[in-house]
Amino acid sequence: MPEAASAAEPEPATSPGAGGDTIPNAPPTAPRPRSSVAAVVIATVLVGTVLWAAQGLILPVLLSMFFALIGNPIIRVLQRLWLPRFLAALLVLVGGLFLTGALANQLVEPAGEWVRQAPRELKELAPKLREMFKPVREANRAAENFALAAGGESRPVQVVRTEVNDPYRALTTTPRMLASVLAVVLLTFFFMVYGENLQGNAIALLHSRQQKKLTVGILQSIEAELSRYVLTISLINAVVGLVFAVALHLLGLPLPEALLWGTMAALLNYAPYVGPLVGMAVMLLIGLTEFDGLKALAPSGIYLFLHTLEGQFVTPIVLGRRMRLSPLVLILGLMVFGTMWGIIGLLLAVPLLVCVKLILERTEGMDGWARLLE
Repeated sequence: MPEAASAAEPEPATSPGAGGDTIPNAPPTAPRPRSSVAAVVIATVLVGTVLWAAQGLILPVLLSMFFALIGNPIIRVLQRLWLPRFLAALLVLVGGLFLTGALANQLVEPAGEWVRQAPRELKELAPKLREMFKPVREANRAAENFALAAGGESRPVQVVRTEVNDPYRALTTTPRMLASVLAVVLLTFFFMVYGENLQGNAIALLHSRQQKKLTVGILQSIEAELSRYVLTISLINAVVGLVFAVALHLLGLPLPEALLWGTMAALLNYAPYVGPLVGMAVMLLIGLTEFDGLKALAPSGIYLFLHTLEGQFVTPIVLGRRMRLSPLVLILGLMVFGTMWGIIGLLLAVPLLVCVKLILERTEGMDGWARLLE
């Protein structure tokens, strides 16, 4: 029975080779080792600790990259007009500094005046707030009477405040702040001028030509999309702040003070959910101190309307849904970066999350994580 014997013989192990050929007795490929959950958690904690401890070094670099991303699309337009990149970057930087200085010059006086008048206005606001919270006080008084009737004993709480006046604190913090500002300005200029060369030199360190080509495509697409995103968001926030300032001026506020609150609204709009909540509270306070009756609710109502219009219609139409992030991811990112880096962390949280999402989309095998952030 030779046919039966040959049919019973096992077939040699084969594996696909080049051109569809099979290689007999190919050894099985070992699975790629994966990091344990504990190692990932430890690495995450270490990275977060380093980011928090080295914020004095990291934040100027990140801010410079953020401002460079805003200026890069404008530089590309100027380069199409036959301007060298060095000159285009210089024009963008000088123009940005001029606009910032002019705006700061308009806002310094109303900001100082508001700080001086805030205690008096808050005292005038106290009767209105007492009237508003009268039911709450009555409920607290009823609870205290109930506790006394039940045999409890209420003791007044004494708050002890200590304040340390350091006359040399301003002398030490002012030069440090000026040095940080100067470092951000210089780094922004160098990122705009030499960022492409630095990127090319970093890619040259790769060995494989295929890796270089893939990395160039990923970095160029990420830089272009992130620059477009940051510039678009900045323009939208500036328009929201300008419209809000005009609305406040039409309500009766002086123009410098209206510009102050419009600038605040534009900056707070960089931090989704958290920024608008803070802006609503501030605008409610401003309305109660500046106006009477139902008109006191107008600033917060206008702010809420503009934020809803921008967040639900303008930004999705301009940027599309591809750039949108999950609200839960946004809140977690704002909490993490805000805890580590304060106000600057809230400003940079969304661009950093968008950058992570773009990198995950273009990394093989990581597109599922990118969809998780949407």
